[in-house]
Amino acid sequence: MLKPWCGRASLADLKRAELEWVDLAGRVDPQATLWMWAWGRFPDLVHDQLPGVNETYEVRVTLKSGAEHVGYPDNRKSKAGRLVLSVMEGGSTRRMVERGPWPIDEIAAVKRLSEE
Repeated sequence: MLKPWCGRASLADLKRAELEWVDLAGRVDPQATLWMWAWGRFPDLVHDQLPGVNETYEVRVTLKSGAEHVGYPDNRKSKAGRLVLSVMEGGSTRRMVERGPWPIDEIAAVKRLSEE
């Protein structure tokens, strides 16, 4: 019952549920359950066996505004329903930069770009 709800709940509702998660779900980690299930609405963003967002694959994030961003999800920085991507930028002085965070409510789609 909680997993399907997490997959469609708004960010505000998810944050309220996190405050009462012990009462709702028992002694389980909200990162491994509530947030994992919430991110599960974008299957290309999660791995069934690992909590948090999957950092292995580059993804294209399409926002509801139509804007698109490409990068690798950063699990450590993607907290409380906000997604952060790591992006390689620059010509000869390549460096990793962050894009986001984008609230889960503003994300329309996430597509994995590589299966390797």
